[in-house]
Amino acid sequence: MRSFDLICIGSGPAGEKAALQAAQFGRRVAIVESAPRPGGAMVNTGTIASKALRETALVASALRRRPIPGIENTIQWGLSMQRFMARRTLVQMEEHDRIEENLDRAGVTILRGRGSFVDANTVRIARADGSEQLVSCDFALVATGSSPARAAHLDFTHPAIVDADGILEFPSMPRSLVIVGAGVIGSEYASIFAELGVAVTLVEPRDALMRFLDREIRTVLARGMEEAGIRILFGRSAAKVEGLADGRARTTLSDGETIESDCVLWSLGRNGNTRGLGLDRIGVDADERGLVKVDAHYRTACPSVYAAGDVIGFPALASTSMEQGRIAACRMFDIPFLTRIADVVPMGIYTIPAVASVGLTEEEATKGGREVVVGRAHYRDNARGRMLGDDRGLLKAVFDAQTRALLGVSIVGEDATELVHFGQAAMQCGHGVQQLVECCLNYPSLTELYKNAAFDALARFDALGSRRAA
Repeated sequence: MRSFDLICIGSGPAGEKAALQAAQFGRRVAIVESAPRPGGAMVNTGTIASKALRETALVASALRRRPIPGIENTIQWGLSMQRFMARRTLVQMEEHDRIEENLDRAGVTILRGRGSFVDANTVRIARADGSEQLVSCDFALVATGSSPARAAHLDFTHPAIVDADGILEFPSMPRSLVIVGAGVIGSEYASIFAELGVAVTLVEPRDALMRFLDREIRTVLARGMEEAGIRILFGRSAAKVEGLADGRARTTLSDGETIESDCVLWSLGRNGNTRGLGLDRIGVDADERGLVKVDAHYRTACPSVYAAGDVIGFPALASTSMEQGRIAACRMFDIPFLTRIADVVPMGIYTIPAVASVGLTEEEATKGGREVVVGRAHYRDNARGRMLGDDRGLLKAVFDAQTRALLGVSIVGEDATELVHFGQAAMQCGHGVQQLVECCLNYPSLTELYKNAAFDALARFDALGSRRAA
């Protein structure tokens, strides 16, 4: 039986970074992976794939958003999705190569097959050819990620009914698409396909998009999506989804309305990939969604087994999964490198327009008992924003009314997912409204929105001071 200091089950962002962290500090590390290539959902079905498709969609629609007289641009109906997503395939291959080269350089052993626990220090690997291998370890990391939740009453064998993994394998560009669930994934795909001219209907049982976002920001997002042609149906659910004989699908809503479309994307949550891991043999329980409970150091109820990434639930971001993996490895082996995730963590949603946030929203700050001052900067008042054709974008900065410190930033608009990092850096440095006002920033640039928001907040601080004095 081969023996390792650490065995990571899964090579997604958490497993990869944990393996590298431990190996770089001299530990013997193996990764157990059942997929042909590494990267998990981040590379193969989720983050990289969908974002590459988004960038291709933006390129294809660039002339529609910023028209040039005399030049037309149209999408060819019936175009093969694989041809359209050629860029996605290239990016995935390059990312696969990067991961494999890094693991090889660090001396990490790759064991092909499905891993499961025999006991707290033994993992069984079931290979594709039917053979098995047992390996022992001092520590193990469960980094098996998550998969789209599938409603039991849906026939996913029908070609027109897909989940977030299957939508990227659809044979040709659909003319119409119904998406059930307006969470992050559903909203992102709705934006991408609408950008390509697909007739998109977005069905959301709740009364708003992604309620964790700032209220004002999500209002701007919803308007932008509707202007792109997306029909958003709040407060309604899909009572029935059935595949038709002609290869299309019919969705019956809770109010009785029926919608026929080329494709239905079911996008209501994700479940942790814990089935078949043998967690019961080591005293670790997974909840009804397949998620594993961990402590602050990502240790499970079994002292030698840790878990990180999507399999432990929120926030389930590639960025946080990477840090969780590193921290878990450091904790296992007392490596003096990382002890916790940073207090300030950004979030990016790749809708069109994009959304990003860091820190507290206005609602979160006021609910926490803080008095706040808000500064706003509109893309339409920014030279770079006008060049990009974004006349609805908004940057919203939340400051503490007493200390004037920056508490949070929410952005909706072009390059929001990049722009948010300036606010993250400012918060990590403890900067507030005065430091942002004093910044000398490139012109024209979207980063100048921070300065404009700070000036807007400064005027509100002055008005607040005058009211208090009175």
